[in-house]
Amino acid sequence: MHDPDALFRLLSVPGIGQTLALVILYEIHDIRRFEKVQNFVSYSRLVKPSKESAGKIYGHSGKKIGNAHLKWAFSEAAVIILRDVPEIKKYKEKLQKKHGKAKALSILAHKIGRAVYYMLKRKEVFNLGKFLKKK
Repeated sequence: MHDPDALFRLLSVPGIGQTLALVILYEIHDIRRFEKVQNFVSYSRLVKPSKESAGKIYGHSGKKIGNAHLKWAFSEAAVIILRDVPEIKKYKEKLQKKHGKAKALSILAHKIGRAVYYMLKRKEVFNLGKFLKKK
């Protein structure tokens, strides 16, 4: 059983169609199980876990930890959203100059994942202005 309101919210994101919305919805199950957005993006494989001890970071490991289906869904959404929204394409080109093409797409997928978390948590639809707003 899925929440039709959550499905509607996911479909409000450009780049997320019926298939991606259902994959995201069914893989998340219930957004309330993630206390913080960091837990959600980590579970979704949108960040690399770091090895650290005593406050020092010794590198990254565990690329395979998390949900591969969510990683795929957010990565697909990042590619598709570029076709639909010229403002996001411009944002990605700016990221690409700084980080390169692959990293820019990863950053965009991460940003979409964070947006989805907050949309489902706050019961809001996608807002392009908030999405493109700098922190």
